[in-house]
Amino acid sequence: MTCCQKLKIKMKYFTLGYRLPRIISAPLFGDRKKYGLTVQKDDPDWQEWEKTSLDFYYSNQKQSVGDIVNNAGYKIMKQVTMDNKRILEIGPGDIGHLNNWVGTPKEYVIADIQEEMLKKTSAKLKEAKVSYDSCLLDKNSYKLPFENETFDMIISFYSLEHLYPLEQYTQEMHRILKGGGKMVGAIPTEGGIAWGLGRFLTSRRWFLKNTTINPDKIICWEHPNFSDFILKTLEKYFQSEKRIYWPFFIPSVDLNLVVQFVYKKQ
Repeated sequence: MTCCQKLKIKMKYFTLGYRLPRIISAPLFGDRKKYGLTVQKDDPDWQEWEKTSLDFYYSNQKQSVGDIVNNAGYKIMKQVTMDNKRILEIGPGDIGHLNNWVGTPKEYVIADIQEEMLKKTSAKLKEAKVSYDSCLLDKNSYKLPFENETFDMIISFYSLEHLYPLEQYTQEMHRILKGGGKMVGAIPTEGGIAWGLGRFLTSRRWFLKNTTINPDKIICWEHPNFSDFILKTLEKYFQSEKRIYWPFFIPSVDLNLVVQFVYKKQ
């Protein structure tokens, strides 16, 4: 890749939000200079977060505005067919994109680091009469326990912002995806102005009201990857086929809340 190509990619994903002065960016995107990106498992705030994360998820992500934002990302599934394909979904949550499926997969595998979330996903798939396999991932390893070129499609909704270090996870996804296979999903515009302000007015308030957790710390560890970095990393390993910004559909991380994507392995 030439210097001009690298500069073009950098400008295409430019994000102002997290580049604002620290006094502004820290409350919006976490104080990364102070707390870093690596989870401190013996930290009291992290230990409390592990106990309350599911309550947070269902209070903020599955109600009101959070639910609308999540559902906006799921619509990308209407752009691809799953018919007769072997599919892996990483971090499936409550698999809210079911209603957007096109076609019936040959094999569907769900993978997550949380056994409780896998149980909830399994119940949803059973209710929908979808045949599936379940895989509990090692939270201390980026290695994915699958053979090379196993899957025709990898689905990932609102999970890439959590995976650290992202480069190694992306290499693994590239390894297990077949040539010509698709990487499909959506990410929040983490690091963008609109996303930071939205969280400041919603999720941050929930933390301060319902826990003793310092949100400036947990945001860093839960969302170590900014969206511009995620998009640049995906483009490094896959060919972009479709990228849709929501809700304004103009290619700006700062002005939108979600980026839907379809990438292809060459």
